[in-house]
Amino acid sequence: MRIVSFVLLFLFLCLISVSTTNLFLYAADEASSFRFKSRSQESVSTIQGSLKVTGLEHPVRVLRDRWGVAHIYAQNQHDLFFAQGFVAAQDRLFQMELWKRSGQGRLAEVLGPSALFRDINARLLQYRGDMKSEYESYSPDTREILQAFTSGINANITLRLAKGEAGLPAEFRMAGFRPEPWQPEDCLNRMAAFSMTGNAAAELEHAKMVAAIGPQKASRLLDLDPKVMLDPAPDIDFSALSPGLLENLVGSDSRIAVPAYYIEGSNNWTVSGRLTQSGKPLLANDPHRVLAVPSLRYMVHLVAPGWDVIGAGEPALPGVALGHNQQIAWGFTVFGSDQQDLYLEELNANDHSQYRTDRGWEPIEVRREVFRIRGNSDVTVELKSTRHGPVLWQNDHQALALRWVGMEPGTAGYLASLAVDRAENWEQFSSAMKRWLVPPENIVYADRAGNIGEYSAGLSPVRKNWTGLLPVSGTGGYEWSGFIPISDLPHSYNPANGFIATANNKMIPESYAYNIGFEWSRYRVQRITEVLRAAANSGRKLTIEDFEHLQNDFVSLPARELIQLFERAEPGPASSEAQLLLHWNGVLDKNSPAAALYEIFLEELTGAVVRKIAPPRLWFLAHGWGVYQVLEVLSHPSQEVFGAEPEKGRNQLIEQSFDSAVERLRKLEGRDSTKWTWGQLHYMQFRHSLSPMVPDLGPLPRSGDGQTVGATGHYGESFAQVAGASYREILDPNDWDNSVAVNTPGQSGEPGSRHYSDLMPLWNEGEYFPLTYSDDAVERVVSDRLELHP
Repeated sequence: MRIVSFVLLFLFLCLISVSTTNLFLYAADEASSFRFKSRSQESVSTIQGSLKVTGLEHPVRVLRDRWGVAHIYAQNQHDLFFAQGFVAAQDRLFQMELWKRSGQGRLAEVLGPSALFRDINARLLQYRGDMKSEYESYSPDTREILQAFTSGINANITLRLAKGEAGLPAEFRMAGFRPEPWQPEDCLNRMAAFSMTGNAAAELEHAKMVAAIGPQKASRLLDLDPKVMLDPAPDIDFSALSPGLLENLVGSDSRIAVPAYYIEGSNNWTVSGRLTQSGKPLLANDPHRVLAVPSLRYMVHLVAPGWDVIGAGEPALPGVALGHNQQIAWGFTVFGSDQQDLYLEELNANDHSQYRTDRGWEPIEVRREVFRIRGNSDVTVELKSTRHGPVLWQNDHQALALRWVGMEPGTAGYLASLAVDRAENWEQFSSAMKRWLVPPENIVYADRAGNIGEYSAGLSPVRKNWTGLLPVSGTGGYEWSGFIPISDLPHSYNPANGFIATANNKMIPESYAYNIGFEWSRYRVQRITEVLRAAANSGRKLTIEDFEHLQNDFVSLPARELIQLFERAEPGPASSEAQLLLHWNGVLDKNSPAAALYEIFLEELTGAVVRKIAPPRLWFLAHGWGVYQVLEVLSHPSQEVFGAEPEKGRNQLIEQSFDSAVERLRKLEGRDSTKWTWGQLHYMQFRHSLSPMVPDLGPLPRSGDGQTVGATGHYGESFAQVAGASYREILDPNDWDNSVAVNTPGQSGEPGSRHYSDLMPLWNEGEYFPLTYSDDAVERVVSDRLELHP
């Protein structure tokens, strides 16, 4: 065994052959593809007939409908969650095993050295507090539910292993490892929720800006709402900090189906019955995350005494995270509450094991843990912590420590849904919101009694004397003062306008009393509100079909703004390419030449604007700068940016950027602009965690971008879609059987299953299937019946 510092560990890894990062991957040639398909077929789970399963108390019925959704009927709560764990493992065991290992910090055991730093951070983030408080935070019976759920997973693993290697999903055999038994604490994964809690990575970006140009100029480059100035602590040194220090926390290996949170977020809205055709509320939700195969979301219907809930969650967690029960419906989008703070700890120059506090020098806590690395020797790493939390980085005189809400009990993502699943009215729903700590969400509500509402829930720290936008000194003076009371978080009930919409937008009122967050999304909620308000003003009653269209709406509000600016800038007769934009309706259709030109134009403009307003060392902002900021600079041209004649300088910049965009698009798609399409550049490719050994799904040409309601976000140099709604639901409290939903690419993660990618065509075309709920409706669409017996 060797004990190595982070620096020595990095050097050690650099010496390892790159080939070891893909030990179990081999070329996806025809022979390997054939072997994969044959292995996948032989290990497909049994979903018809009957199975004897040790651990059940009574028989359980599992009815899978023709879209692969399992409707589970049990006689008691234990058997319900045992069966949910068993059924989820039938469909998603390999995905679940990687999810579990990501939280345990044990991915390097199967993925090799490339996952080691991620493993180190996962163990740093693990919850180490009181377990009784942890379990009771989500619901009084969480421990029992998790015990039943994980016992069901283990029962599935046992049955599979009893069949020998052929019983395991093909991915395990090709990857060369076996699933291991689950424990209830494996569902308390902090790594999975970390990247949805914000705002440590942004703090480092802001720190780099402050170090480069000072707080006042840096503040003007940011889209902060409320408008505040960056507030560095006196004499703090940011020179060694950069966003790259956290790359193994906020991102993930591209092969791992445990994606990071993507900023372009989610949509939801709920509408009062006075605006709908049925006279009862309707609720829509499409949460957005990184897209992959299998889908992040897993749909299920759970029925037992005290339970009748349907919707989607994540396969490794019990219950339903978003959906409806007999009385209420709900759905969520991420609420931009800042739940993380970075502390720069001053190290003792004579003894780096000590750091300065307001009480003097104190020892850094050190814990040594062993990491197994596939194809290499074990490594022992010192995991360090200060009073603020885990140390993520250090040099000779500073250490960067993280304080975040995941150190508190009850902060494993989505488990508070165990309380929401059983709420029957607004009062019980509001009570359940006190348990919803991570991730912070804007949760919309509708019920059969005709009420609608919204709660922006989450554990949000009180910062009395700083904004939370920059790392702060760890020597004292910047400490949390408890958490914002749930009653002070934004919420509304039966608003006068008859609807509530959220899309990661600013939900806090003006002059809000707390420094809760400053960075929000704008355009998607503006478009949703535009459509709903137009219907309300016209008197036209809304239907489920209207909501389907809105969830797949590709109208770009920023495109409309840019076209207006372009009209003012374009001198003389317009070229044929300019005519494309000038006569375009702003819809980012995958077949549209104008949409392709707009996206390239916007990217060229963004880079040009950033180069105008920022020094070269901050040009990295061009990949993260929002379209709203670009349009603000262009809409209000200043002499400081554009010279003595700001409008003329602005127009020249627009013209030059447009010409560059035309030339770039000609190189990408040819000189004939009539043959340009957005879909040639913007497509969706679903990648498996074992890609390329497991073939990708796609590519599918896609409409939209990250600013349209039908969000299809791309990032960086590629225009390929990386995020969006893997799951959509539209819920009808007037008649639950009228509700619709879609998942993608399919319910099953087993490549040999017919439900592996059968939903992808529906999803790609903006279509849905019935979310059947009543016994009669379910019976009409059953395709597979499975009886589980003790």
